[in-house]
Amino acid sequence: MVAPMARRAPHDDATRRAPAYDVAAATPDPEIPTLTIEDLGILRSVDYSPGRGIVVTITPTYSGCPAMREIAADVQARLNRAGFERVTVATQLAPPWSTDWITREGHRKLAAAGIAPPAPAPRRAGPVPLTLGRRPDSPGCPRCGSPDTALTAQFSATACKSLHRCTACGEPFEAVKPL
Repeated sequence: MVAPMARRAPHDDATRRAPAYDVAAATPDPEIPTLTIEDLGILRSVDYSPGRGIVVTITPTYSGCPAMREIAADVQARLNRAGFERVTVATQLAPPWSTDWITREGHRKLAAAGIAPPAPAPRRAGPVPLTLGRRPDSPGCPRCGSPDTALTAQFSATACKSLHRCTACGEPFEAVKPL
């Protein structure tokens, strides 16, 4: 005799997925800890299936992002501590992440931390051109709001950020590059 299939409540998947999403979404970015992976827009989805458990899908800010291994381990550890036993963290590369995916709350948190949020990402119809072009405008100062700023270094502590100085208040600051 074959055992009858266990019945599950129709909302069982949603009741597991929602709390798992909240736990995963609260994971801080290791490079900018004032932001969560949800704020950055790298959290793509959190799904549940009885066969696989919780599956979290994340996208790196760029293909060589060194923080992805740490983010995946942190997401898994947080979900395990929250009582989710089977957790898989998957990486999705396409479509590629864009700074346009940073949430409004993420923009607010960046500015509050003294990091200029990115302008809208440039629109391209095809591949990224490998030619030198006009440098993007410097962002406004996150401290005093002045638009009178200057680029001092193309790279900062991470490849995703650049260094600037405000000519109005004299303060140096980082800015997230629009990608």
